[in-house]
Amino acid sequence: MKTKIYKSLVLAMTCCFAGCTDLEEKPVGLLAPESLFNSAQDVETAIFGAYGWLASERLYGRQFVSALMLRGDMVDIGDRGTPAERQQVNDFNMDDNNGMVRSFWPYWYQVISAANAGISGTESLELEEEVRNRLVAEARFVRAFSYYHLVRVFGDIPYIDYFINDPEAVKDISKTSAADVYQGILADLEFAKQWLPDNQPNDVRSRPTKGTAASYLASVHLTLGDYPKAYEEAKWVIDNKERFGYALEADYQNLFRAEMANSLEEHVFALDFLGQQNGGGGANDDIMPPMTGIRGADQLGWSVLVPSMAVYNTWDDRDYRKEVSFQPEALINGVLEPYTEYANTQRPHIAKYRRYPGNSNSDGRYSDHNYAAMRYAEVLLIAAEAAAEVNNGPTPEAVGYVNSIRERARNAAGVQTAFPEDVQQAGLDKAGFIDLVLNERRLELSFEYKRWYDIKRRQLGTQVFTGGESLEPHPNFDPARDYLMPLPRIELDVNPNLGPQNPGY
Repeated sequence: MKTKIYKSLVLAMTCCFAGCTDLEEKPVGLLAPESLFNSAQDVETAIFGAYGWLASERLYGRQFVSALMLRGDMVDIGDRGTPAERQQVNDFNMDDNNGMVRSFWPYWYQVISAANAGISGTESLELEEEVRNRLVAEARFVRAFSYYHLVRVFGDIPYIDYFINDPEAVKDISKTSAADVYQGILADLEFAKQWLPDNQPNDVRSRPTKGTAASYLASVHLTLGDYPKAYEEAKWVIDNKERFGYALEADYQNLFRAEMANSLEEHVFALDFLGQQNGGGGANDDIMPPMTGIRGADQLGWSVLVPSMAVYNTWDDRDYRKEVSFQPEALINGVLEPYTEYANTQRPHIAKYRRYPGNSNSDGRYSDHNYAAMRYAEVLLIAAEAAAEVNNGPTPEAVGYVNSIRERARNAAGVQTAFPEDVQQAGLDKAGFIDLVLNERRLELSFEYKRWYDIKRRQLGTQVFTGGESLEPHPNFDPARDYLMPLPRIELDVNPNLGPQNPGY
């Protein structure tokens, strides 16, 4: 009996649709790359198919990123009438049959399969070395990006870095240790950094460059606690920012205006959705605006992903980023009403995605957003954190990186404010500065799917979910179980070699 995991992988090979880079491309069957890939353009089409899986409802359009938001301490369930699978993820009582996991697990492997097909297809062609390596580098970046998410969510996972032309070869596949998965990720990113271009055609930010690969190398090294390498990679990106066209956007709000998303210098890597367009398998179906929007408001939403009151109340009102990030009042039947009058969940809602979705449906679905998976601001914060670890405390350089982000935050739509104030190095020790950087990440990158990964890599779960200052208390949080999600039960049922299940499930 064939396993579901390799059925998922074969599905990607047989129906790899083109992504948002060109939704008009015809699908490419991928069961026999040596006969189907006749040119570099054919390989690019396969890689675009991988981007199509990423910009789908199962991954960056709703399921996967919703799970990341709910797992952290910045987003809670609003409407408790939402399906139980979401409540389980949020409340740390999920089981191994969770519907969200069953939804996004196979899609990540479809992305990986499309990337592997692109690599195999390239190797079957006689191309100039520069062209061949550039194509392989882009596919390897996509593969690394996918595994980087999977390994942080699940730990040990099946690691497949080759094209599967014989489904029988993977029906009994077993897991690879997280440590070995990370080595594969780093190898892919190093190759990508070497061979990707400095800039993509038309400066498209939804395709990776050398700067993208280096930024992710910095992030992976930070996650692994290799702070010298994290600092080295982040510093290299910062020193070469003009080369890659990176800069902080002057107005923080512009980062979340869908109509401006294609020209933002702050985007290091983005997932591109095209307004009012969708394809099979949930392709290009962005549902995050309605998931975070206000049920019953004139600007329609569903009140599913809603921060707790503590998240809102503890954020200083003088911070312009708070104004951009929240919607504490809304038009209801043409009247501007405070959140206490919201029909379903009487709390300020997330505004980053619902306020300016661009060309979209009436509830914000099928938006025109380009979701930043990596921003230049995050590169600065990686450099600041890693530098403090390397030097056993804050340095003027590290403090300067944080202050550059705070300086941008003081530009409130063109009006200069005095908050947040610059960080002063005097009196700050290493622990205090690291805490400051983590909190700056929490605010600067709020609701951008980063917080759970910070909680996990710094082992903050007990503190942030059971401590006295918890923004979203979950006294049942168990560090022996809850830093990982369960492998889907159906995968283990059809292939016991994927066991053992993650602890506690």
